[in-house]
Amino acid sequence: MLYGFLLTLFILASLLLILVILIQQGKSSMGLGNLGGGAQMLFGGSGGQDIFQKMTWVLGTIFIFGSLILSLMKTHHGRELRYLARRGIENPINSPLAQPQEPTTPDLPEQQ
Repeated sequence: MLYGFLLTLFILASLLLILVILIQQGKSSMGLGNLGGGAQMLFGGSGGQDIFQKMTWVLGTIFIFGSLILSLMKTHHGRELRYLARRGIENPINSPLAQPQEPTTPDLPEQQ
C-alpha cells in the first residue's frame, strides 16, 4: 500500500520534472520559457536563479531520494519473500494458510 502510494508520487514528480525542464529558458533564449513571462527572477533581474531552475533543483532532489527509497523498499520486500520461501511459504498471499480450505468428507466404504 505504502509502496504503491510512493511510486505514484514518484511518477508524478518525474513527469513534473520533465515538464519544468522543457519549459526552462535556454542560454540562447530559444526555449518555451519565453511564453511564461520572461522576467520572472527570484533574486533581482541580474542575479540568482529563476523559479524554473529552483523547481528543477527541488524536483531533481525528490527524484534522486525517491528512487533511492523505492529501491530500498523493493529490496527489503524481495528479502522478505526469500525468507518466507526458505521457511516453506512461497507467497503469503497464495499460502495455504491465507486461503480458505474446502471441507473434505471422509470416504466411507460402500454398503451393500
